[in-house]
Amino acid sequence: MHIMFVCTGNICRSPMGELLLTRYLSGTTVQVSSAGTHGLPMHQIDPNSALLMESVGIEPSGFRSRRLTQPMAKSADLILCFEKDQRKDIVTLAPTAVKYTFLLGDFANMCEYCARNGLVKGLTIQERLQSVINSASIIRPMLPEPEDIEDPHGKEYAKFRTAAEQTNKALRTILTSMRKHYRVEEAPVRPQITRQRARRSTP
Repeated sequence: MHIMFVCTGNICRSPMGELLLTRYLSGTTVQVSSAGTHGLPMHQIDPNSALLMESVGIEPSGFRSRRLTQPMAKSADLILCFEKDQRKDIVTLAPTAVKYTFLLGDFANMCEYCARNGLVKGLTIQERLQSVINSASIIRPMLPEPEDIEDPHGKEYAKFRTAAEQTNKALRTILTSMRKHYRVEEAPVRPQITRQRARRSTP
């Protein structure tokens, strides 16, 4: 399975999603990547996002951004984005991706709903995630409207920390829901996004 995170520039939110989920799924065959609808090719991760990743022991220096293309979108099995407008851009670029493109928080809610209602099927995490994707159109009307995770680009460090915390919370919900014996109080070992002094972004 190939999971792709998509934001706008692929330097703030989607890199954090990629790096965090890669850490969580270490040892599995799930491939994790990211891109931006208006990505800046080969750009480094934003210094504030990098600082947050370093605070949980993730080395971000090798990350380089990419601009989303139609072949990239078609190569994914699950696309997780951060804003409603991004989802529109993705499915405009690759219409067939509409079936597997979700806001991150919305997909987390779907996973939790499926886990609570015995709709998660399969033995591997790939099969279990796919079972949620397959059920999405049926369960979507029963869930609250998804909320965007605000773009922190060019804003104060606190906005980056909020985006990281929201991303991490959604990922924990997804992975907890994929456990064979679902218990809402359980969660995988997770990085704690800590308060650290912001780096100044380079112009």
